[in-house]
Amino acid sequence: MENKSFEEKLDRLNEILDLLENKKLPLEESVKLYEEANALGKELTKELDEVNKKVVQVVEDGKISNLDE
Repeated sequence: MENKSFEEKLDRLNEILDLLENKKLPLEESVKLYEEANALGKELTKELDEVNKKVVQVVEDGKISNLDE
């Protein structure tokens, strides 16, 4: 899943959640989907954390440059 975009991963996660919530699936398939959803959740959280760090840095850089003007 690493080569998919954030949006594609999020769409897949939502698809899995819908399947788990609305379908009567065999236990083994449910467990596989749960594992995939868990992995996607971790990847998405990691990506959001990285973006958050970049945003914080940009904001901090902007404040510093504004003080110099």
